[in-house]
Amino acid sequence: MLTNENYFSPENQMKYMGVSQFKAFEKCPASALAVEVKGEYELPKKTALLVGSYVDAHFEGTLDIFKAQHPDLFRNDGKLKANYVQAEQIINYLENDDLFMEYMSGEKQVIMTGEIEGVPVKIKVDSLLPDKIVDLKIMKDFEPVYVQEKGRLNWIEAWEYDLQGAVYQEIVRQNTGKVLPFFIAAGTKESDGPDKEIIEIPQSYLDVELEHFRKNVQYYDAIKKGLIEPERCEHCTFCKATKILTEPKSLEVLEYE
Repeated sequence: MLTNENYFSPENQMKYMGVSQFKAFEKCPASALAVEVKGEYELPKKTALLVGSYVDAHFEGTLDIFKAQHPDLFRNDGKLKANYVQAEQIINYLENDDLFMEYMSGEKQVIMTGEIEGVPVKIKVDSLLPDKIVDLKIMKDFEPVYVQEKGRLNWIEAWEYDLQGAVYQEIVRQNTGKVLPFFIAAGTKESDGPDKEIIEIPQSYLDVELEHFRKNVQYYDAIKKGLIEPERCEHCTFCKATKILTEPKSLEVLEYE
């Protein structure tokens, strides 16, 4: 049985496909297999990501556990470091908004499993209400994001939160029989003060992204099972850390790249 404690265990990462795992395979299959699935390599933790995780833990009701697991949040005098003081400010800012809190008032961290194209899939919903699915995101800002080969995209599509919504909606449908709309409840951690939004992702976007997931999930599952050798992107943190030089590279190749 999946729980919060074993949700990301190597056994369950191997057994189930998750949205973050799927997105990792899209970026670099070799890194996804080593980092997301097998846990053979740990990427450096970034303070900016931990700030978002701090806010997430608060809304999950697991902040005390999070603090215990991350003693580096605190200065020598026991007070929070400046970045996490900012996280507390973001929390206060979001909690003072009635609509935001209404969307975050559902059942927290709801774990569900299902199958898409025969592949076991797991999800964990931040806030599940009778009439909607809500996921909490803490962003750097709400500015458009440049994505290689796609150009400048709005932050929802750039970070593939529409893909997440599609998978969540499908697995919730399999478990409840209901097709619920998907919303992002988002806050930012800008230095001059946070911002906030509630974004509904249209059903047409979710339908397109579910089809995208369907087309690729079996291929990535086959990599997990060792049936297909994972390709290396040679640009990500994992590929650079495990890179082995075999021969010199021509300047012409650099120009092509």
